[in-house]
Amino acid sequence: MAEYSIGLDLGGTNLRAAAFDRSGRKLGDISKDTNFRGGREAVLGDIVAAIECLRQQYGATGLAGIGVGIPGFIRMKEGVIASSPNLPYMENFPVRDEISRRLNTPVILENDANAAALGEKWMGAGRDVNDLVLLTLGTGIGGGIIYGGRVIRGFVGMAGELGHITVNPTGNPCGCGNQGCLEKHASATAVTAMANLLHLGENLSSKDVYNLALQPGEAGEKARTVWRIMGESLGTALAVLVNAFNFPLYLLSGGMLPAWDLFAPHMFRVVEQRSATYRATKAETRITQATLGNEAGLYGAAYLPWVE
Repeated sequence: MAEYSIGLDLGGTNLRAAAFDRSGRKLGDISKDTNFRGGREAVLGDIVAAIECLRQQYGATGLAGIGVGIPGFIRMKEGVIASSPNLPYMENFPVRDEISRRLNTPVILENDANAAALGEKWMGAGRDVNDLVLLTLGTGIGGGIIYGGRVIRGFVGMAGELGHITVNPTGNPCGCGNQGCLEKHASATAVTAMANLLHLGENLSSKDVYNLALQPGEAGEKARTVWRIMGESLGTALAVLVNAFNFPLYLLSGGMLPAWDLFAPHMFRVVEQRSATYRATKAETRITQATLGNEAGLYGAAYLPWVE
C-alpha cells in the first residue's frame, strides 16, 4: 500500500477530512455539517469517525500520519486548546491526546489558519517559495506564517494571530480586549458593521455591500467608502508584515476575495506608502490571492505528517 496521510479541517459550518498521497493528490474525502451544538462529545465523535472511515478505506499500514486543523489558540506541546470562541467546551481539554487515544495512533493538532497557510505552501499559491504569510479574510481574520517551509508557532503555539495586529490605535473595540484590531476593520463582520453605521440597509451581508458599491449614487459611494477603509486597513497590516519579515509572498484568502477589485487598489497604495521595504523590493514581493479556497486547511492538515 502506497503511503498516504489524512487531514481534517474543522470549520465553522463543515467538518471535512481527506486522504492524500505524498505528491498532494487527493485520494478521497468526507464532508459533513459541523455539530458544534452537540457539545464536545459530538464533535470529537465526528472527528474520529471521519478519520477512521478513511483509514479503513485506504489501509492502516500505509498511513503516514494524521493532522487535524481546529480553530483557536493551541498550546502545541500539550495539545490543548487554550481559547476557542467557537468551541468553548474544548478549552483546556486534551483534544489531541483524546483523538489519538480513540484512534490508537499519533495525531498532530494545528490551528486552522496555520494549516491553511501550510496548505498553500504545499499545493497552492506558495508552492514555489519556502517563506510566506497568509491572511484569511472571513467573519474574523486569521493568519499563518510559514518560514523555511514550516509553520512559525511561537514558544507555546500561538504565533500568527494576524487579525489582532493594531491598524488604528483609537479604532473599534475588539473582543480580544484591544481596540483597532485588523479584524475589526477588514473582516466581513467589519464590513457589515460599517455599512450599518452608514445606514445602507438592515441585515446586510458583505456581498450586499459589494453589490451596493457597484451602483451609482449616494448609497454606492458610501459602500465604496467601506471597501476603501477595509483596503487601507489591510494595507496598514501588510506594511507591518512586509517590514517585519521581508518575505517574497503574502497571500489573502477567504470569503472577501470577490471584492478584490474594490479594496485591493487601496491596500496596495497604503502598503507602498507605509513600507520602505516594499518600495525597495516591489518587483520581488508579491501580495496576491491564495488559490486553494476553503480546501487550504484540509491540504495543510494532511501535510503536517510529512513536515513534522
